Amino acid sequence: MEVSWQQLMPREKLQQRGAEALTDAELLAIFLRTGSVGQPVMSLASQLLLHFGSLYQVMTADKQAMSAVKGVGDAKLAQLHAVAELGRRFFRAKMAREDVLANPQVTHQYLLGMLAHREREIFMVIFLDNQHRVIAAQEMFAGSINSVEVHPREIIREALKINAAALILAHNHPSGMPEPSAADRDITQQIINAGLLFNIRILDHLVVGHGQYVSFAERGWL
Repeated sequence: MEVSWQQLMPREKLQQRGAEALTDAELLAIFLRTGSVGQPVMSLASQLLLHFGSLYQVMTADKQAMSAVKGVGDAKLAQLHAVAELGRRFFRAKMAREDVLANPQVTHQYLLGMLAHREREIFMVIFLDNQHRVIAAQEMFAGSINSVEVHPREIIREALKINAAALILAHNHPSGMPEPSAADRDITQQIINAGLLFNIRILDHLVVGHGQYVSFAERGWL
């Protein structure tokens, strides 16, 4: 009797159709590996997604938040955090090998992974050479839960020190809402003006929320 795709276990489905065919719950079940007493792994994966609302929220949940879900102990939490870190390192390695303008989604995913889960505002800068390859990615400034003080002079000084020709700016909103503020737009313009003095271009500024972002370049603000 032929078995439908819906009836396949996640690993079997992955082998026969590829990872892209799996649902979020099926992917999560593969990483969890086992369920808990009286609860199959697919049921546990579905429960986690229902409780947290998205795969992103599951992967970034801390120990206190995860303790509210029965069947997830320290070992499973460690597995999830390790997978999340693996994803961040993958995108960092991929970004370092490519023209960031040719494949902007890699850069966006890297910045989401680096900033979306942070509890305080962090301002990052990606420094690029004249072929838009990554020289360095640095957390330049750290702030409070709702603000961060940014110094354009320090950004440009670092760019000159490592011979960067272009920059991508990024910071997070711990509230989860990525809509840029008037202050975000103002500091971006200040950095643009500072860069013009030394022929350093600002290619984008991403404001990162919980699993989403706003790109100044995509909005035509640069």
